[in-house]
Amino acid sequence: MTNKIFSITAALMASAAIAFGQANIMPAKPQSKPVIITGATIHVGNGTVYNNGYIAFDKGKITAVGEGAAPNTAGADVIDAAGKQLYPGFICPVTNLGLVEFEAVKASVDDSETGELNPHVRALIAYNTDSKVIPTVRSNGVLLAQATPDGGVISGQSSVMMLDGWNWEDAAYKTDVAIHLNWPYNRPSFRRAPAPGGMSPAERTQKEIDALEDLFGQAKAYAEIGKPSVKNLRFDAMKGLFNGSKKLFVNANNAKEIIQAINFGKKWGVQVVIVGGVESYLVTDVLKQNNVPVIIRETQTLPDKDEDDVYLPYKLPRMLQDAGVLYGLTGIGFWRQRNLPFEAGQAVGYGLTKEQALSMITLNNAKILGIDKTTGTLEVGKDANLFISKGDALDMITLGVENAYIQGRNIDLDNLHKQLYKRYSEKYGFKAN
Repeated sequence: MTNKIFSITAALMASAAIAFGQANIMPAKPQSKPVIITGATIHVGNGTVYNNGYIAFDKGKITAVGEGAAPNTAGADVIDAAGKQLYPGFICPVTNLGLVEFEAVKASVDDSETGELNPHVRALIAYNTDSKVIPTVRSNGVLLAQATPDGGVISGQSSVMMLDGWNWEDAAYKTDVAIHLNWPYNRPSFRRAPAPGGMSPAERTQKEIDALEDLFGQAKAYAEIGKPSVKNLRFDAMKGLFNGSKKLFVNANNAKEIIQAINFGKKWGVQVVIVGGVESYLVTDVLKQNNVPVIIRETQTLPDKDEDDVYLPYKLPRMLQDAGVLYGLTGIGFWRQRNLPFEAGQAVGYGLTKEQALSMITLNNAKILGIDKTTGTLEVGKDANLFISKGDALDMITLGVENAYIQGRNIDLDNLHKQLYKRYSEKYGFKAN
């Protein structure tokens, strides 16, 4: 009876949350006429900055960008952004944004599948464009995100999604870009169940690695068959790893695990990306030699070990920058991705320039995800994924996104948090900004 009451209560809470607020926030319509933004300080994303710059885009593509007087403005919507900052849209890799809504309501958590080896599972079709969290994240300039599954040893496939759309088909930017592997480790963790059958952690780790070797061996043999008589969903999903159309994102933090993951990728001829990489600074020579990028998980955190430099998480981006390793940045979970620009800004005080920190969450992330030909920088021919801020977008005090565009579409920047702020500001007589 208690369980039944709890289930009914949870369902009612979820329904109420869905019904309350944001019904007036609509997905943007396609760009209907040219737009020219003038007078802004334009941060291209590759280190170039245009003071008193202009940018023009039409049909979702950037047609002109530069410094000084704008080109012919006839027939275009002209936006005066004098004194403001203009940036490429931030890109958030490796996140369950859009896959989780209420962590305490099981029915709204759809970021993992049962079983340990699930390369065929696709986060794409679970992505929820109606999530109330998404508008709170894009309001801080995050316009693209890599919806990523979790759990097991091989979690499944991720896709890059636009943070605006009626459904997952509308929101898809690049589908099934990577398969995600949690590298087996023998260290204790509260997230890992005890080893079964009295096995030691080391024995279980080796058993999981053996299972991976067996799976990849079979999958590679399957990929070499032109037209298999029987389709195997797991092996079919892994074909992209062997032909280079997909990357293997490996969650690994310890230096030994990172090297093991790199060697595993070399053995099977797949492109590896290290996610986490807490000790990546210890193996930068191996990372660079094998052209393996790293996606750092947050900077605003404590070091992994008691003996580590307390400022190590802040310094890690600069260490990878100096070593010539390609690196990007993500945050933790889903709703905390709205802090992505501030996580990047944290590294500015510890060695990175502001433009390098910006590249970390724009161009670098785009390169790692394989979408840098269409986004990540503000260059002619690329998608018009950009936003205007009142101030420095990497500073939580000065960030103020006023206009945002995804493929030229003018995005509604309202969200439930803003609506609640306005509601209670009016209730208590405060002026809502």
